Amino acid sequence: MLRTGAYRIDRSTRASRVALAVAAVIVAALLSLPLWGDSGDMRLAVEIFYYLALAQAWNLLAGYTGLVSVGQQAYVGLGGYGFFALTVLLGIAPLPAIALAGIAAAVIALPTAFVVFRLRGAYFAIGSWVVGEVFRLLLALVKPLGGGTGMSLPVAVVLSLAPSRAARDVVVYYLGLALGAGAVSLVFLWLRSRQGLALTAIRDSERAAASVGVDNRRTKLAVHIIAAGIAGLVGALAFLEKLRISPDAAFSVGDWTANVIFIVVIGGIGSIEGPILGTIVFFGLRALLVDYGAWYLITLGALAVAVMLLAPQGLWGLLARAFGWQFFPVQRRLRLLDLRQAPPKPSEAPIEAAHRED
Repeated sequence: MLRTGAYRIDRSTRASRVALAVAAVIVAALLSLPLWGDSGDMRLAVEIFYYLALAQAWNLLAGYTGLVSVGQQAYVGLGGYGFFALTVLLGIAPLPAIALAGIAAAVIALPTAFVVFRLRGAYFAIGSWVVGEVFRLLLALVKPLGGGTGMSLPVAVVLSLAPSRAARDVVVYYLGLALGAGAVSLVFLWLRSRQGLALTAIRDSERAAASVGVDNRRTKLAVHIIAAGIAGLVGALAFLEKLRISPDAAFSVGDWTANVIFIVVIGGIGSIEGPILGTIVFFGLRALLVDYGAWYLITLGALAVAVMLLAPQGLWGLLARAFGWQFFPVQRRLRLLDLRQAPPKPSEAPIEAAHRED
């Protein structure tokens, strides 16, 4: 909070302060999950964490820069294959290999952006999907990484991460927790920075943002690269957990893009809270309806259409309007102070005394 003589600038709200306390309790519970949960709970939690990270990255792309990508599976697959190449072919330890795989995906996103950024709207979406398919076909030709059938992670690499399956589950769990929490924190801190002001301006109006000096292309490029890096980290972690990779699994548009789009649309695009709520709804529906076969997919589709028609800002948009909640405030609020109740400044006191003597 910044205070001056006539106004005050607030960066937080009462709801955000309550949410911070609740978040601290939730993080403490998640940190202790290996003590009271089993391996199944930890594997489910890891899946939730990396879908949350992907949803935050895609929301940053589509919700703030208008880049509706249908090709994020390209960077998930590159991250997964990069991890396998680094550990199996180059002999790098798994933990640094995860970080390097994310960096590699971000680096590859740079030349890719110069191609797809020439496209707009639906053409950009189709172009991003084509990029993912090109990478899938190329990786299917790489025989040292299993070709079209894929490969399993060697036992030696698995044991270098942890000596037992239980220990490996714990290590992967904490990596997933760090990835999910890190993605949310990165997006929140970025949106509260000067670059975040540029993103918000682009979200509201690209033309108006450019008129006040925002470099739209450079800002979008930065978001594209960071989203690719997050997707690369997700791919490395996901296929470390699965212990096997194949082109079809690594570059699956259904698993890595369609589900993420559903999460963001249902939760609420253009907010940090939306992907969090959408992830909870997605996994809740999956747990309830997964045994019903095709009805599960029909329910997801019907719910997505209903939300888009009735609540274009998603479920979080409804809650925010109804209750005024904002758990992750990124705006700056200007509040005018009541000057009548403010004490006189020291410089003004002698003047008032002189008037009284007259």
